[in-house]
Amino acid sequence: MLKTIEVVTHKHQEFVDITGKVQEVVRESGITEGVAYIYCPHTTAGICVNENYDPTVAEDILNKLEELVPVAGAYRHAEGNAAAHIKSCLVGVCHPLLVSGGKIVLGTWQGVFFCEFDGPRRRKVLVKIVAG
Repeated sequence: MLKTIEVVTHKHQEFVDITGKVQEVVRESGITEGVAYIYCPHTTAGICVNENYDPTVAEDILNKLEELVPVAGAYRHAEGNAAAHIKSCLVGVCHPLLVSGGKIVLGTWQGVFFCEFDGPRRRKVLVKIVAG
């Protein structure tokens, strides 16, 4: 089963918690044991799993990524979003998650984030649930 999640971002760079939306896709699939593959089909965004309890963690990650790969830099890419492409490579665009008991398996403080690096935009995330 392949499902699309719509994500609307409101800032140039932000993490959007999509844990609930991913869990809803898993529930709707009816698959109780397997793997959920979360995939971002955009070259200036990504997917990560990290703490979703304290929002300052996401802020710290974004701040450190900006320090490592500043938006304004000596880039050759003419569109002006080279930093977003680099950050997407660093974060990654796909995350497999175990499904057990009809739910995605996450640690106590973990959540699934859509990572926007070139917003605001209307984006999509693909979720593929495989029984196993």
